[in-house]
Amino acid sequence: MNQPAAMGDFLRKRRAALSPADVGLMDYGTRRVPGLRREEVAMLAGMSVTYYARLEQGQHANASDAVVHSLARALALTDVERKHLADLSGIKRRNPRTSRDRPDHVRPGTKRLVDSMGGVPAVVLGKRTEVLAWNRAGHRLVASHVDFDAPDTPSARPNITRMLFLDEATRSLYPHWRSEAGRAVASLRLLSGRFADDTGLAALVGELTLKSPEFGAMWAEHPVENCMSGQKTLNHPQLGALLGFEVLTMPDDSGHRILTYTAEPDSEAAAALTRLQRAPLTIAPEGGSIDRAV
Repeated sequence: MNQPAAMGDFLRKRRAALSPADVGLMDYGTRRVPGLRREEVAMLAGMSVTYYARLEQGQHANASDAVVHSLARALALTDVERKHLADLSGIKRRNPRTSRDRPDHVRPGTKRLVDSMGGVPAVVLGKRTEVLAWNRAGHRLVASHVDFDAPDTPSARPNITRMLFLDEATRSLYPHWRSEAGRAVASLRLLSGRFADDTGLAALVGELTLKSPEFGAMWAEHPVENCMSGQKTLNHPQLGALLGFEVLTMPDDSGHRILTYTAEPDSEAAAALTRLQRAPLTIAPEGGSIDRAV
């Protein structure tokens, strides 16, 4: 991933999304293209037009904290977007040589935690949105057609984002698929900025761009969102219900997250989650285990 180019793309997209009125400027007549002009952003940010133009053209790396702060103010960025811009700028970037090509592994304590959660479906995701671990309920909810033991083998791990775009069974799980896909792309954008030197993450983006025109179109819009909680409507054969989700982020720099699903107490969805937890386990022909919800 070329971070200066990504930063330039992000700046162009945000500039195009603003009107003069959004930032307190007068608008004098019709504009040939939507959004603010480069000159206006440069003026608001207190920098030369030439310097700002070079930022948009991807010709500057490692912009200072002061530059990022000025651009965030000029473009009226949210806190999440401001953090993403700082990641793209190279501020406080980690050593790019630290384990960027190695397969990730779930910490034993994290694995014990999700196993102990019982009826709460839980999935541990790595920084590339790959499944590092899941408990029985989590597996049965999001990918019961996949071998339960697949996360134990790096080369066989399911990837939540890849499955959402390229796996028909996963895609059919979401009746509001476009909304779910948009949320996934916005979250992946944040990860790509935070872990800019991870070749596995770059490969995932490249693969999905080539194989899914829908992903390519969404990615080109450069959406950014930190999806920490909300609701998901599932077209699950046993649930078919609206569930809440929470994302618990590990406090280290691993990028690991625990995705959990919950339901309102005494609701039909809560009862369905209980049935999902108690569903029997069958053995796959290859010796692995596949859950079958009943």
